[in-house]
Amino acid sequence: MFTGIIEGLGTITAIHSSGQGSRLSITSDFDLDGTRIGDSIAVNGACLTAVILEGRRFVVDVSPETLQRSVLGRAKVAERVNLERALRLSDRLDGHLVSGHVDGIGILKERKPLANAIIITYSVPCALSHYMIEKGSVAVDGTSLTINRCGETFFEVSIIPHTAGLTTVGLKKVGDAVNIETDMIGKYVERFVRSPDASRHEPEPLKGGIDKAFLAKSGFI
Repeated sequence: MFTGIIEGLGTITAIHSSGQGSRLSITSDFDLDGTRIGDSIAVNGACLTAVILEGRRFVVDVSPETLQRSVLGRAKVAERVNLERALRLSDRLDGHLVSGHVDGIGILKERKPLANAIIITYSVPCALSHYMIEKGSVAVDGTSLTINRCGETFFEVSIIPHTAGLTTVGLKKVGDAVNIETDMIGKYVERFVRSPDASRHEPEPLKGGIDKAFLAKSGFI
């Protein structure tokens, strides 16, 4: 589990094919003190496991599923990436709950200055925008951001200079692809209230329990 508050940047130093997957070597800009082999590290928002650790350099294996669903399938040597180590229970939750399981890919469509901020618009498939609301949270390349506006095929965020300077958000150009993870809470809520589908062998809601009809009757939806 992560927070979407990026610790710092890293650089991809090597990429090796491993069957249908790949193995990435990454050098971090910051010390990895306390990190051990087997620990989770989010690379551009994708939760990966460190299998080799040598000072600031670490190696991760990337599965075919992650390569297909995220921008890591397009990764290049010398590319800069966002890094965040897994959340500890004693840490402050400054961003939002981020699982590190990328939902899909968005495209940076527009960036424009507004006072001290940069307004960035991303295009996304409807399957992703479905889980977005104004003032809700979204992770872009693992960075926790607040949605200003959103529609069926886009969402807009405001980037302050601090975020632009410490993450790859400030490096991305129009047309670049980014990893998108939508807010997990919305996905769970939809799952709980969705009408059961007999073809998927889902159990009927418990009598007297919370279902979509109860939430509608009570004014929640």
